[in-house]
Amino acid sequence: MRGVLVFDVDGVLVDVTDSYRETIIRTIEHFTSRRVTRDDIQQIKNLGGYNDDWALCKKVIQDFGCHPKYQEIVDHFQRIFLGENSDGLILRERWVARDGLFEQLAKDWRLAIFTGRTRSETRLTLDRFGAQAVFDPLIGNDDVENLKPAPDGLLKICATFPGVEVVYVGDTVDDAKSAGRAGVGFIGVAPQQDSRRAELVELFRQEGARAVVDNINELEQVLK
Repeated sequence: MRGVLVFDVDGVLVDVTDSYRETIIRTIEHFTSRRVTRDDIQQIKNLGGYNDDWALCKKVIQDFGCHPKYQEIVDHFQRIFLGENSDGLILRERWVARDGLFEQLAKDWRLAIFTGRTRSETRLTLDRFGAQAVFDPLIGNDDVENLKPAPDGLLKICATFPGVEVVYVGDTVDDAKSAGRAGVGFIGVAPQQDSRRAELVELFRQEGARAVVDNINELEQVLK
């Protein structure tokens, strides 16, 4: 085993443009009657400190002068995202990896996940795409005391595999900061269609990313 390749989920394993990002837009609109854009969301993500989508919604809602209780925001967000029986916008997620990618990577790497999602929501998506058995360990936000950009999840993985190279693959500046604080390598994901891609790529480079890819299907080339 060459090392452990750790994946974020949103924007890395799955395209969440029409799920999480749309849920943010609808949640903000519900409480403020104002509709933000996906570019607005990316701009805030690039600031750092808003890896948690609930916290991002709270910030924008308060910036618009509205002050619902935090739990009201969370509950409304979850109703949109999960629906009544996991039939919400979560079903709009699209799997990014091409067939055979993880089988190839697993020849040299242990594959793991560290995500800002809860473990249960992560498993819902992995199960739907038949990828539950691919990743071990799986660390969600309910497994750590401090959320990203804190390095808690990565440090747990490092402790499980002492002395082994660990590389984190993420799509936000908070992912990059988390990797830096854990002392592990980082590969950034910055899709070509992102309106703020150049800004994101520069942020990744400032955080010491070893490479930036359009999507995870390019990983094999940068890991050689």
